[in-house]
Amino acid sequence: MEKRKLTYQHMAAFEQYLISEERCTGTVEKYLRDVGALYVWAKDQALTRELVLAWKEHLVETGYATSTVNSMLAAVNTFFKFMNWSDCRVKFLKVQKKMFRDPGKELTHEEYRRLVDTAGRTGRKRLALLIETIGATGIRVSEVPCITVEAAVKGSTEISLKGKIRRILLPGKLCRKLLKYARKNKIPSGEIFITRSGKGLTRKQIWAEMKKLCYEAGVEPSKVFPHNLRHLFAAAYYRHFKDISSLADILGHSSVETTRIYLLTSGEEHIRRLEGLGLVS
Repeated sequence: MEKRKLTYQHMAAFEQYLISEERCTGTVEKYLRDVGALYVWAKDQALTRELVLAWKEHLVETGYATSTVNSMLAAVNTFFKFMNWSDCRVKFLKVQKKMFRDPGKELTHEEYRRLVDTAGRTGRKRLALLIETIGATGIRVSEVPCITVEAAVKGSTEISLKGKIRRILLPGKLCRKLLKYARKNKIPSGEIFITRSGKGLTRKQIWAEMKKLCYEAGVEPSKVFPHNLRHLFAAAYYRHFKDISSLADILGHSSVETTRIYLLTSGEEHIRRLEGLGLVS
């Protein structure tokens, strides 16, 4: 059998494949980073299933979380499928179904308001509005460019991902705030969340700004990242409407099973519910 070795040419071709598949920028970057990690670890060794299994064991022994290992395996398995090296693919680690969310990552509504208020009070109006926009719509950070002046005027925006288009409705109050911000900052059309040079904010810029804010707002850094605002929206929507199917459509999930992950509550909240049953005298 021909010896298979990872090369930069392979990774460049894989990158073009992911882009052609309309994978979002964050996914492309992550997949390349994970395949790159295997490349660095394997050095000049020929790729075999046994070698990939050894890498998998190395990740576990190094202390990577099970979910992280599985996400890295998903990336390299996709690469192997692209290269037609399917015999190198390995199985994921078995994961026990989670019943509760880590309380250290659960952003509360009070903490959310504190982030928004602190950003506004310290003159970071763009960040305050950005946090509210993600929180009020449940969009992904990669979908922020879809929030345009035109969308705010119309009250909705269309998001295209992986060949699917979904329509996101924008609350009236949010639209008014977006248009007021656009007028004040002389943004006549197009993306609202832009830099001084007129370029759209990147995922890294948004992440960095939020991380700086969390210390001033007194919110644990482990809770402050764009995707957690999406979780907050999902929990608030379901708590109010109890409609998981509609929520799945809004979030762009093809399966309600994915949406259920967003609705995990912390063990502390579960304890409060049990105590509220009044079954212990």
